[in-house]
Amino acid sequence: MDTFLSTGQGDAQSARTPTGKSTGGLGGLLPERLPSLTGLRFIAAFMVFLYHSSLRAPYLRLIGDNKTAADWFTLAQPTGGLGVTFFFVLSGFVLTWSARKGDTNRAFWRRRFVKIYPNYVVTWLLAMILFAAASTPAWKAILNLFMLQVWVPEFNTHFSVDSPSWSLGAEAVFYACFPLLLMLAQRTSPDRLKYWIAGTIAGVIAAPLVAYLAFSSTPAVAVGAASEIQYYLVYVNPIIRVFDFALGIFLAQAVLTGRWRDIGMLWSGLLLIGTIVLAEFVPFLYGQRAVAIIPIAMLIAAAAMRDSRGGFTLFRNRAMVWLGNISFAFYLLHFIVLRAGRSILGTQLFSTPVAVAVLVVELLVSVALSGLLYALVEQPMVRRWSRRREAAAVAPSPVP
Repeated sequence: MDTFLSTGQGDAQSARTPTGKSTGGLGGLLPERLPSLTGLRFIAAFMVFLYHSSLRAPYLRLIGDNKTAADWFTLAQPTGGLGVTFFFVLSGFVLTWSARKGDTNRAFWRRRFVKIYPNYVVTWLLAMILFAAASTPAWKAILNLFMLQVWVPEFNTHFSVDSPSWSLGAEAVFYACFPLLLMLAQRTSPDRLKYWIAGTIAGVIAAPLVAYLAFSSTPAVAVGAASEIQYYLVYVNPIIRVFDFALGIFLAQAVLTGRWRDIGMLWSGLLLIGTIVLAEFVPFLYGQRAVAIIPIAMLIAAAAMRDSRGGFTLFRNRAMVWLGNISFAFYLLHFIVLRAGRSILGTQLFSTPVAVAVLVVELLVSVALSGLLYALVEQPMVRRWSRRREAAAVAPSPVP
């Protein structure tokens, strides 16, 4: 079946209009865009930046005080996994929210390709030119170019070239699965969505447990107390990470059908902050993957519901929405800026205040370059290639 949007379950899947969609759950027309979630995307990307800035690897470390550097790594370590998990759940949520009645698999995959791959190729080239070519075997570079590095269970392969780009290999698998998962969510009775949500959360939480029971934790990878195979299976492997993406799909369907009980953005946010603290006291793989999954789902749903009702949030102003729009470019570029900055500075280490100042400059440079990549590559590619030219001429509606 090429068309992947079904008619669904009664009034739970009402027809949508060019300006919004109506549901039996929230009532009225709902916005196609969710600006608060757009703003929150940059917060998630910034968390990944913080994590990478804390790595004690020689090619990134800036702080000369060993204790301060170790403390910074300990504090920032959970933020990387939290940011990636947030992106995976959010991806399933927003794709479900903006899915169009009568859309086709081919049209969906085309939009995703032109949105993601041009930026990916530009940053791959940039990383290769600046530093990766000197230390990356050709076969690893080619795997990275085609987003296949996530299928090799080797730490130095799936984090080669531009380290954060491994997650795009996982996203490619998610996009391939999306039509089937969306059809499943839409054909699920609204009363049973809670079981699917619980099941996907259980899958996320079970992954570290199975890895710890099935495999030895030694020798450990450089970033934490888990072996290479444990880290790969729990954190990187796309098949396991589909649980995060599927959670976003079923969560969006629950919100759209009025089956989600919202506790609000404030309490959801506080719970999420609490999980960052909790991550310091649980086994490494739980901190990277599992402890934040429920608060992440709650915050995403709360932000969507707040936007649907026109409520105020700190994340829907013009500045935050712009930062959210460039967040994909920022995610791909920030590690390159950190690596290049270290190369420019040489082997010198700094006092904590100076190192923080350097990181602020690198953050600003990353944002500026991301704005350029968004304006010069991402937006033009989406406008020109997201639909066939003849289709665009007939129906020039904006891409969600």
